[in-house]
Amino acid sequence: MKTVIVIDSFKGSLSSIEAGQAAAEGIKRVFPDAVTQVCPLADGGEGTVETLISGMGGAVRSLSVTGPLGEKVNGKYGILEDGVTAVMEMADAAGITMVPPEQRNPLYTTTYGVGELIRDAIEKGCRKFIIGIGGSATNDGGVGMLQALGFEFLDREGKPVAHGAQGLEQLVCIGTGHAMKELTDCAFHIACDVKNALCGPEGCSAVFGPQKGADEDMIRKMDAWLSDYAALAAAACVDEKVDPDYPGTGAAGGLGFAFRTFLHGVLEPGVELILRETKLEEKLQDADVVVTGEGRLDGQTVMGKAPIGVAALAKKYGKRVVAFSGCVTEDARACNDHGIDAFFPIVRGAVSLEEAMDRKNAAHNMADTAEQVFRLMQ
Repeated sequence: MKTVIVIDSFKGSLSSIEAGQAAAEGIKRVFPDAVTQVCPLADGGEGTVETLISGMGGAVRSLSVTGPLGEKVNGKYGILEDGVTAVMEMADAAGITMVPPEQRNPLYTTTYGVGELIRDAIEKGCRKFIIGIGGSATNDGGVGMLQALGFEFLDREGKPVAHGAQGLEQLVCIGTGHAMKELTDCAFHIACDVKNALCGPEGCSAVFGPQKGADEDMIRKMDAWLSDYAALAAAACVDEKVDPDYPGTGAAGGLGFAFRTFLHGVLEPGVELILRETKLEEKLQDADVVVTGEGRLDGQTVMGKAPIGVAALAKKYGKRVVAFSGCVTEDARACNDHGIDAFFPIVRGAVSLEEAMDRKNAAHNMADTAEQVFRLMQ
């Protein structure tokens, strides 16, 4: 028997690889000679760097970069074994969790540190980038990131605009002539799970501004500034089609727009991006059973979450799909209509949340549950 195991992390408990290895242990108790292939699974959000590095090989690099408030922070990214692919999460340099609630104000938060991570990776020889852009603290249109890469965003006096959305108010000219030359050889694949445009009632300022500390007056001003920014970008990128209405350009406070417009980045759902990059489709074609799961299976799982992406690929080849989860809700039965043949919670008794999430307990429960399910397949 060959089983391909692709389980998302149980956040705060098991990593993707740890969950997969525990399931493999349970399967081996029943089928000692089974081939169990554990593959990494992530959606481009928190934990993606660690997941891909642990599952595909490579190393994590740490360095000091500019944080969202302009202070120095410890940023990190991964370089895969091929030496040319960098994996990043923008939240490691400009994430909202890095800013205390009382200090959240998108007028001042910047993506400059994201650009510093990219610059460092380019200097280390990377030319392919996989970047998740969820969880931002910013609304600067990605200007900070682009400044760190050599693009010029200037005010009326020819000076660089200030960091944060406030800099967009000052912006009158965009220069591309001093951008890093190596960028023309780089490919940016952006894990982007929102469809918001850059501006308007469904734009980044209106939809995501409040959670980043913006009031109604700030939202109105930032939306207007971003609209002017898009017009200046169209003038600066004369050979490109600049489209601020393109789905996802409003992601991460306009960072999606910056990637697509200035760096030719491709915006796509995180799960699809990760599954393609890990070459999962090739691995499951000769599998007898595909195992997936996540910390919590519920009605929202079918809305594009990682296990459903795995199940869709598996069903393309008619594979049986089993899912394991820390807990399941009543509406999780929707998963049965989206490729998961059966799902099972791994918690085996009445315990506290802390006990259930303990890494050792969770791994033990995963292995025991997998063992019992696979006994049905003997």
